[in-house]
Amino acid sequence: MKAVRFLFILAWLLSWGAGSMRAQLNTDRITSIGRNALYFEDYVLSIQYFNQVIKLKPYLYEPYLLRAIAKIQLQDYTGALTDCNNSLERNPFQPGALYTRGFIYRQLGEAKKAEADFTQALVYAPENRTYMMLRADVRAADHRYDEAMQDIDYLLARDHKSASLFFEKGVICLSARDTMCALNAFTQSTTLDSQNPSGWSALGVVNMYLGQDDEAVRNLTRSIELGSRWAGDYINRGILFYRRHNFRGALADYDKAVELDNRNAGCYYNRALLRAEVGDYNRALDDLNEALELSPDEIEMRYQRGIILLHLQQWNSANEDFQALMDRYPYFLPSYYLMAQAKTALGEKKQAFMLRQQAYAIEQKKDSIQAALADSLAQPHTDVRIANAQPQKRDRRKEFSPRTAQNGTEQYESETYTSETRGSVQKRYQDVVNQPNIALTYYAPPQELRASHYHFLLRQFNRQRILPDELRFTPQEITLTADMVNTHFDNISRLSDRISAINPSTANDRKGTMGALFFSRAIEFSLVQDYASAIDDCTKALADLRWMEDGDNKLAREVIYTFCRANWRYKWLDYQRANGEMQNDYQGKTAAQKSEMDFDIMLRDYDYITRLQPDFAYAYYNKANILCIQKEYKAAIEHYTLAINADNDFAEAYFNRGLTRIYINDVENGIKDLSRAGELGIYQAYNLITRFQ
Repeated sequence: MKAVRFLFILAWLLSWGAGSMRAQLNTDRITSIGRNALYFEDYVLSIQYFNQVIKLKPYLYEPYLLRAIAKIQLQDYTGALTDCNNSLERNPFQPGALYTRGFIYRQLGEAKKAEADFTQALVYAPENRTYMMLRADVRAADHRYDEAMQDIDYLLARDHKSASLFFEKGVICLSARDTMCALNAFTQSTTLDSQNPSGWSALGVVNMYLGQDDEAVRNLTRSIELGSRWAGDYINRGILFYRRHNFRGALADYDKAVELDNRNAGCYYNRALLRAEVGDYNRALDDLNEALELSPDEIEMRYQRGIILLHLQQWNSANEDFQALMDRYPYFLPSYYLMAQAKTALGEKKQAFMLRQQAYAIEQKKDSIQAALADSLAQPHTDVRIANAQPQKRDRRKEFSPRTAQNGTEQYESETYTSETRGSVQKRYQDVVNQPNIALTYYAPPQELRASHYHFLLRQFNRQRILPDELRFTPQEITLTADMVNTHFDNISRLSDRISAINPSTANDRKGTMGALFFSRAIEFSLVQDYASAIDDCTKALADLRWMEDGDNKLAREVIYTFCRANWRYKWLDYQRANGEMQNDYQGKTAAQKSEMDFDIMLRDYDYITRLQPDFAYAYYNKANILCIQKEYKAAIEHYTLAINADNDFAEAYFNRGLTRIYINDVENGIKDLSRAGELGIYQAYNLITRFQ
């Protein structure tokens, strides 16, 4: 079902009567629709439904929990944690909410808090397998392997034919470096479920650790034959082929691994080593560059790249890599000798001699630096990278995703949707840019997920019928077609004729009529992007307000006129700067002075609006955007906060304040703001949350 149709249903539900029975029916029905949206992976849309229920009945615990579940799917753990806390405040006896919060803590790396929540959930649901398995996970993550094993053994005593439980046991054994225990557990897992590729994958990894290469190849091949889409299986089998000098088979496996997971640095690194082995140094260098771009902190990769750069006679670049390695591993002798080789090739024989002397001195003292070698200054691991075992497809999120629960597995690959707002929107890359200014125009695209922007003064203004159509607030102005532009040029001509026909001697009786015509023409000028003329007409419209009596109508016109003039002045300045049209004016002012003067007038217009109407959030917001452009971040944050204080559901203000806070390294509060923006419908926030958190 499409998002727009959901919103129409929601609007219809909210239009029902206000009786208590119908209000109950409304919230139940909206919650049900939200659950449906959650089931169909419309996470962003489902949040909007749960927002409505929370507004109608903030004392209910369930909508907070459901909204938390949707946020978890979008990896907004900060927002999900807040919602879980709100749900548990309203009803602390929910094992599902405790489990959900424990899952969030687990994702945030707070093992103690996660364990406490899983343990409390087990008080209310002592036989729940999922809760106990997750508690075992966090105990193992905290290196408390015996306690983790107790949980798994407790479950195995009740279900001794569960392949997934034996798989879990194997994972814990492997974490505790008990390879024989892991081998037995994974063997049992494959015996009970021979069609699950993850068991064979894990068994193959254990075989590699034990040096059982033949068994490892057989088990990894079995996993691949069963349909494994896990890049690690191909990486590991490629390593085994590489050890056997089956370079053709190894390269084919590495190529497949890159195809399956082109964001995995290990794929490129291992393929680079193979290509270097066969003398294909240029392609090996390409792979190492790709690997280091994905994992820039993997200093050992720079060692291999330095060696390849030596082969390609790129001496200076090789020196940079060896120097980085020496800074991290000062007792790793090969880096000194290799750098000396590069220095010699560059003719820097004195520096090469000193490097060899340093290496000789370290080698003479090797007995006294053994402790250091065992600590943080240990030698780098420059061998191939064995990939982890393929993760077990386990039903860990059945309360988070109805589809996952029904299938009993987690999918490896994200589904593709035609709608931008469906599925895991956090995986779709978004540029780190502010939301644009709020404009006033006839043309506003429909807000599919966000509530329409509103202020009562605009409603009063539109009721005066001084324009042919109603003005609307929008952050996204649409591009006009050629026919629409021609229509607005015709309107400018007609309005110009009407203005010329007015007798100035009757000014005392017109009560803003002349100003209304000027403003109408200003709107038309702005739509054809003649901002200079729009500003001039708007200024005349403001001057004409002196003929109106004080009252709501005058206030509405003054605020709307001034807001539009400030917006148009910004666009005019932005256009002039972008096109290099800033020129000295006839009064002798330089272009820079004229620009600064116009800039100050624009800011004064926004300030004047907020003095007239302190709750006009859009003036604070637009000014904050301009302050951001000027890199006055603290002042911008203050104005975004004023906008939010005036309108607590102002999604764009939360989004931009979040980004601005991140610019000044206040990442924690920035993510909270982005979470709130996502909750209010700006789905692009979720990609930024996953990147910054």
